[in-house]
Amino acid sequence: MASSGFSPASPPVFNGEGFNIWAVKMRTYLQAFDLWEVVNSDAEPAPLRANPTVAQIRQHTDERTKRHKAMSCIQNCVTDVIFMRIMACETPKEAWDKLKEEFQGTEKIRQQQLLNLRRDFENLKMKEEETVKQYSDRIMAVVNSIRLLGEQFSEARIVEKVMSTLPERYEAKISSLEDSRDLTTISLTELINALYAQEQRRASRQEEHQEGAFQAKEASSIKTHKGKKFWKNRPKPDAARSSDQLCRHCKRADHPEDRCWFRPDAVCQHCKKKGHVEKVCKNRSKPRQNQFQQQKVEARVAEESSDQEEHVFAVSCAANQKKGSKG
Repeated sequence: MASSGFSPASPPVFNGEGFNIWAVKMRTYLQAFDLWEVVNSDAEPAPLRANPTVAQIRQHTDERTKRHKAMSCIQNCVTDVIFMRIMACETPKEAWDKLKEEFQGTEKIRQQQLLNLRRDFENLKMKEEETVKQYSDRIMAVVNSIRLLGEQFSEARIVEKVMSTLPERYEAKISSLEDSRDLTTISLTELINALYAQEQRRASRQEEHQEGAFQAKEASSIKTHKGKKFWKNRPKPDAARSSDQLCRHCKRADHPEDRCWFRPDAVCQHCKKKGHVEKVCKNRSKPRQNQFQQQKVEARVAEESSDQEEHVFAVSCAANQKKGSKG
């Protein structure tokens, strides 16, 4: 019997799901109170001999009491719905076997489950994007499912599986371990930690490389941006000393106000008017037009004068002829 100072946690309660896990916990709980043997064997205590001693009577009573204690533990570690299925059982082994058959299946079903799990284990391979921790977790999930069905699974077999299915990037580390360690005795934890350390170093180097490339790219981008900003903000040759505001005289931004052709204090040298310079004077084209019109007028006057002279000459000739005829 367990020592009086030991007080285990409350027993797990089975609700119809996860029987294999519950069975392992329940077996440990019963072993803590020295009750698992009566569940596993269901052997009747040996009958008392004639004239038994007080110690023999006490031991015989304890053995018989264990059966009732184990039965009480099983009944109180299931929900009421599950209890209804074992309430007719008279021994703890009978109740345990009934639960095992219903929720774990028959031996044939168990063997089929084991076959499927073994196939899953053999087909496991590490993915390229997977870490060694993630891969080991996937392996152990299958291994633990096999163990829950009662099959022994050695750690050496798991280590061999991990090493034979690692990607090419771990070959250097595996070779190093082969040279420095006896791989037949290395534990799964040691192997995973060694591979994880290499994985961390590789990730750190990649991070440093990426950070350096990013900084170089950022520096190049800043330099390009400054160059574009310099040429964008560089003033044009005609506006090197101009302000950012428009000229208030002509509303343009390519010259300062004091050089504007249309400034109010400017005096045109052609028309002698204020408000513009000679270069933009509208009256510069008028002299040519006036000269052309004057030439046309002079030509017309000359033509009219010539016609008049011819007319006078004709009249004079006619008068002379008339005088001659009379004489």
